[in-house]
Formats: sequence, C-alpha cells, structure tokens
Amino acid sequence: MSMPFSFKLRTKRVNRSFWGSFSLFILLVFFGAFMVLPLVYAINNAFKPLDEIFLFPPTLFVRNPTLNNFSDLLNLLGESWVPFSRYIFNTVFITLMGVIGHVIFASAAAFPLAKHHFPGKKMMFQVVVLSLMFAPAVTAIPNYMVMSWLGLVDTYWAVIVPAFAYSLGLYLMKQFMEQMPDALLEAAKIDGASEYRIFWTIVMPNVKPAWLTLIILQFQILWGSDGNGFIYSEQLKSLHFAANQIIYGGIARAGAAAAVALILMSVPITLFVFSQSRIIETMASSGMKE
Repeated sequence: MSMPFSFKLRTKRVNRSFWGSFSLFILLVFFGAFMVLPLVYAINNAFKPLDEIFLFPPTLFVRNPTLNNFSDLLNLLGESWVPFSRYIFNTVFITLMGVIGHVIFASAAAFPLAKHHFPGKKMMFQVVVLSLMFAPAVTAIPNYMVMSWLGLVDTYWAVIVPAFAYSLGLYLMKQFMEQMPDALLEAAKIDGASEYRIFWTIVMPNVKPAWLTLIILQFQILWGSDGNGFIYSEQLKSLHFAANQIIYGGIARAGAAAAVALILMSVPITLFVFSQSRIIETMASSGMKE
C-alpha cells in the first residue's frame, strides 16, 4: 500500500538589482529604436524634396518638409487611363474576399483537427506543418496550373482562391482551438446543439483572438499583392501594381514613389498597431504542441 505524500513546488525568484533592470531596459530601448529606423526613414522620405532624397550621405530626418511629392503623385494618378479608384476597388475587393474566405475555411478545417478523432488526423496535420516550410515561390507554378485548369486566370479569384489555403492560418486556429475545454462542447451536444451550431455559436466566439490574428496576417499579404502572374488585364490590377509603375518610373518620380510607399505601408501598420495585443495572445496560446 503506497503512502500518500505531498510536495511543495518551489519557484525560483529572479533577484535582479536596480541597475540590472535599468540596463535591460536601455538595451530593449536601443534595439526597439534600431528596428523602427526604417519606418522613420520612410516617413521622412515622403516629405523630402528631390534634392534631399538624392543627398549623399542620406539624412534620416527631413530638413525642408514639402507636400510636393503628394501633389506629384496625384498628378500622375490623374494621367492614368485606368481610374485610380478602380485600383483601390480591386485591392479592397481582393483583400476582403480573401480574408473572409481564409478565416472561414481555416476555422472550419481546424475544428475537426482539434476536437474530433478520425483516421489520418495526425498525418493530415503533419502535412499542414510541412507546408509551412515552402516559400511562396516554390508553389507559384502549381498554383498557376491549378488556376489555369479552373479557368480563373486573369480574374480576381486567381488571387483570392489561393488565399483560402494559407496553411499558417489553419495551424494557428487548430492550436488555439485545442485550448478550449472539451466539457464545454460536450455540454452543448447534450443540450442538443448540432456541430454546425457548436462551431458558430461556441467555438468561433471563444477563438476570437485567433481569427483576428488571421485577419491581420492575411490582410498584409493580400494588401501587398499585385497579382503578378495571374492577372493581366489593366482593369483588374491592384493598387500595389499601380504603385510599382510609379516607383519604377525613374529618377523624376522618386518623390512620388516615396509618397506612395508611405501610403501603402500606413494601412497595414495602422491595422497591426490596433490589433497587436490579439496577435501576441494568439502566438502565446497556440504553442508548439505537436
């Protein structure tokens, strides 16, 4: 007969002096400032006159701020035979449809992988994890072949449909859903709730930080996509493609290129700033469990 025993879990407290904490804080501030330098440079570049843009050695901060770069950008956009509003619509439509579809498909696929048992479940998840190792350039040709067979080349859906299968989103959703207690789902089944109702009314509200993270990640990818290789019609091109045309326009368009670079990066950065806590929560909760 084994005797019961108890033990006390001892936690080691970190004993750090004031100067140690202060040194760590200074180190973090230094690295943080170093990482934000490219953003500061891009913001200042958008307000520099041409002579400051080509100044060598380059200066970090603008000396004589001007809005001429933005006025030049408006003039260039006004001369385009495709209205600028068309580029904006194309980008917004592709981004919204791709993000919504990805969240739905990734969540629906992650739910059975996280909360159901069926043959081949582990192997399927291992394939998903393995797919994270492949760069987008590796799958570019297979994606084009599939879109060509489906007859979707030179349409919005040639960019939207591949976004549904973003494997990182499926991985994050599956890992986050595993944190939910099984007792909650079993109680819903006892009350007569169907799998469809459990998924939409219980699972999805409880994994809100995870699918908000998917929105941020997929938004950044689709917002910066120009559809190169899939879309050829100028009427269907994205805002990023129009910006590239300006950026590659030569030295005379350097100021407008700096302005358009600031505009393009401001949208995803703003979205990330207001949602960063959700992303950190998801990354911390997803964990490498498999």
